[in-house]
Amino acid sequence: MENWVLKSVRNLTNQAGAATAISPTQVKVKVTHLLISNFDALIYNGDVEADYPKTIGRFAVGVVTEVGSSCYGVEKGTRVYLESARCCGKCLYCKSGKSDLCENIQLAGKDFDGFLRDFVVCEYNEVAPLPEQVDNLHALCIETVGIAENIYDKLNLSAGQRVAVVGSDFTGNIIAQVLQYHKVIPIVIDNNPGNLEKAKKCGVYYAFPADDDLDENIMDATSGELCDAAIYSASSRLPLSLPPRIVGKRKSLVLCGFTSMQCSVDARDILEKDLTVFGVSSAYNYTDAVLNMLVHGAVNLDFFDKEIITEYDPVAILKERCENIAVANRGKMTVLKMIF
Repeated sequence: MENWVLKSVRNLTNQAGAATAISPTQVKVKVTHLLISNFDALIYNGDVEADYPKTIGRFAVGVVTEVGSSCYGVEKGTRVYLESARCCGKCLYCKSGKSDLCENIQLAGKDFDGFLRDFVVCEYNEVAPLPEQVDNLHALCIETVGIAENIYDKLNLSAGQRVAVVGSDFTGNIIAQVLQYHKVIPIVIDNNPGNLEKAKKCGVYYAFPADDDLDENIMDATSGELCDAAIYSASSRLPLSLPPRIVGKRKSLVLCGFTSMQCSVDARDILEKDLTVFGVSSAYNYTDAVLNMLVHGAVNLDFFDKEIITEYDPVAILKERCENIAVANRGKMTVLKMIF
């Protein structure tokens, strides 16, 4: 039995879990695929604090093996996505029946036990049945696509607007694709030529390096108006002073994801341009919308580097990812295939 528990910073052990009986409203899920993410590496390294001890692993899919008598919409043998974000159940919004506005979203592997284990027992509404058209790799991207959709909603964008996506790593590439799905024009910026090439293969027309010609390229792409918004992928490791420089007055700057990088925002551009700045780090309550988007081909994973591992040592994988964190998240999917 596998159950990889983080007891403290870089102290990850395989600790056998006790057999758990399910309640009438719970299901038991055999985890089959888990995405090792930048978030997992940051948790392991202590750059993002967790409530120890905690089973790690934020993104996973599996198959239902047991179903409680009062569960609806899910059956034994159903392939499901394990929800990676939950409401806290304690804030004023949660207590008043408005959990979609929860002020303290809980994340798998950080606030509650994640999914790097053989079996997960949870409430039946904490899993989402997967349509046949959504394969396991796309299902592992549900949270990232949901973050992109959350950003799109909060920015209240219209078709034809031009939005800078600073960082074309795994997260940034998906954000750019979701913007295109909504007919918004992404302008991708990255210093990794491979990332820029992947963005172009995914249909992104404007993909620029962050070099001395960037300002001129942005002006050409926006007909001199600058960008209608900027989205900064924290794992990109590009200067945070860059996005405020390339957006117009009274526009928005979004910071998304998690990072170990200590940096500061250039307050001058923010104040002079009267920019709105906010962060997005989860996609709670977006799963149904994302599944519909994936069924309709919103995201193309064909050009991502992928490694699907059946024999693995999570400690070694996370150590390597921490040591190469600036490179390891460059559009690469590392998936653990956890055999029945």
